[in-house]
Amino acid sequence: MHSNKYVFLYTLVLTTVVAVVLAFLATSLKPMQLKNEALFKKKDILSAIDPKMAELPDDEVEETFASIKQLVIDSEGNLVDGVKAEKIDMAKEEKKPKAERIYPLYVYDNNGEDYYITSMRGNGLWDKIWGSVALQNDLRTIVGVTFDHTGETPGLGAEIKDNSDFKKNFIGDKIYNDETGEYLNVRKGGQRDDPQYAQYEVDGISGATVTADGVTAMIRNGMGPYLEYFYKIKE
Repeated sequence: MHSNKYVFLYTLVLTTVVAVVLAFLATSLKPMQLKNEALFKKKDILSAIDPKMAELPDDEVEETFASIKQLVIDSEGNLVDGVKAEKIDMAKEEKKPKAERIYPLYVYDNNGEDYYITSMRGNGLWDKIWGSVALQNDLRTIVGVTFDHTGETPGLGAEIKDNSDFKKNFIGDKIYNDETGEYLNVRKGGQRDDPQYAQYEVDGISGATVTADGVTAMIRNGMGPYLEYFYKIKE
């Protein structure tokens, strides 16, 4: 029968070996993990233009993304030098005071017409939500959107990511109404029949009012710096 000292030493050695092996594996796999995370982010951004881009082979995703012009702006819509858009962590930026935040802006050349891809974060029912909104070169009309979430309810709030029809509803709508000063609204009960609202409202998700309201608030809060930049380049 082994003594308590032997059992203790055996457990200590085994624990140490396991910890060393796990640390080695984590260190070895970290570059691959970071590469996969970067690739997923690129696919998500490109999907705002066309969902089919997420299905492209990895090398084509990298090639397409490499052709995109990357800009960075501050909270007042001024260009920021020395930072690459794809390196911006929106979750970290969200924790900064608003005046200190920077935002990525991607410009995609669609056969001679520039599409502008914006990024934003907000709050859903249970946790964070985020997304990308691509705009035509009129800087108002939506080309497409992508949304994701940390933990919204499957079949309800999670539909902002999973329901392709919900995302298609945004295409062709306007992100902002210059006349009224209102942003696009994801509306419970669907669009109103009044033509003045037709391009500024999207049908909400049944049973997911809080998440839909979160998308509306995310667009309203997230688009501000981009609109400031758009006003500058239109002058």
